[in-house]
This record gives sequence, structure tokens and C-alpha cells, in this order.
Amino acid sequence: MVSLPFYVYGVFTAAVMFTAFMLLYSVRFDRRWVLAIAGWIMLQTGLGLSGFYTDFSSVPPRFLLMVAPPVILIAVGTLTAKGRKALDAMNERSLLMLHTVRVPVEFCLLWLWQTGMVPQVMTFEGRNFDIICGLTAPVVFYLVYVRKVAGAKTMLLWNAGCLLLLANIVIHAVLAAPTPFQRIAFDMPNVAIGYFPFNLLPAFLVPAVLLSHVVSLRSIMKARS
Repeated sequence: MVSLPFYVYGVFTAAVMFTAFMLLYSVRFDRRWVLAIAGWIMLQTGLGLSGFYTDFSSVPPRFLLMVAPPVILIAVGTLTAKGRKALDAMNERSLLMLHTVRVPVEFCLLWLWQTGMVPQVMTFEGRNFDIICGLTAPVVFYLVYVRKVAGAKTMLLWNAGCLLLLANIVIHAVLAAPTPFQRIAFDMPNVAIGYFPFNLLPAFLVPAVLLSHVVSLRSIMKARS
């Protein structure tokens, strides 16, 4: 991996720590969540440091081990009574503010592009507009929970729009990775996800953001039912 300025590691690490804190805060630092999140981050840290994810030629792609387990758990959580109970117990206000992490993450992607580790298409100077979600999250929080001049409809529209933006960057990131399934950015592929700590972006940050949207949407649906 190319040498990166210290602040890139610092900002990204702070983003991971902030996300973990907000997730745990939303469940009142439940011991089971603490162990699960800490264990997952430690596992992905070990795999990232070992160079396991730098082999992009394997089929199926190894990066599936980053994203598949948490996404499957989220899906199971929405399909089982016990899982839905756990999701509904999470503090949606805390999870709304968790989305602010998308701002520093977008700047990290910009810096990674400038050092040749991700393509421009994955930045806000390309086709990634996910930073909008991070910038608007405090505004939505203020309107819905402080001023109380907005409600479920605003939350629904905001979550739907942000999910589309999340899907947009995830699709571009997958198609830009130098795997047998690469379709774009052949001149500057997405290699950052193969290295620690940036493997924690698909392994932890993206699932955390997705989980936050799922919790919010479940709350909206329950309120309307």
C-alpha cells in the first residue's frame, strides 16, 4: 500500500470509533453488543493486517467475508421476532446522528483517490454524493426531534434518499474493485478495501449505516400501523 498522510489514518480511525460508540450508545452499551462489535472489529483488523483481503483474484471474492455476515445478521434481525425486538429497542435518535460519520468518510475517500487507492468515481468529485446524508442528518434531527416541525414523512423521504445514495456508492465500489467481476475504473481500481484500516469501511461502517436506516424505517412503519 502507498504511504498515506497520518491524518488519513487518524480521521478514518476516529470515524470507526465514533460509529462504534453511537451504536453502543443506542443500545445502552449492552454487554452482548459490546462483545459482538469489538469481536467483529478485531477479527476484521486481524484479517486486514494479515493481507488476506489483498488477494483480489479469488473466486468468490474474499471481500464478501467483510460484508456478508453483518448484512445477513441485519436481514435475520428483520425476519425474526427476537431480531425485530432487538432492532426496535435501539435508540433511533442516536442512530440518526450516527449518519454524520458519512462526512469524514467521504473526505477519506477523496484523500484515497488523490493517492491512487480508489477511483474518482467513488468520491464526491465523481459519482458519490453520500456526503449529503451526513450533512443533512443534523438538520433532520433538529427538525424532527428538537423543533418537531417535521415527522414520519420527512424521515421516510430522507431514509429512502440516503439508502439510494448508499446503494450507489456500494455498487460503484464493488464494480471498481480489481476482482474477476470488475467493470469500471480499470486505470485506478478500488484497492483500499484490501488494506487495514480501510477494510473496516465495507466490514463495519457501511453495515452500521445500513442498520441505522433499517431501525429508522421500522420505527416509521410501526408508527403508521
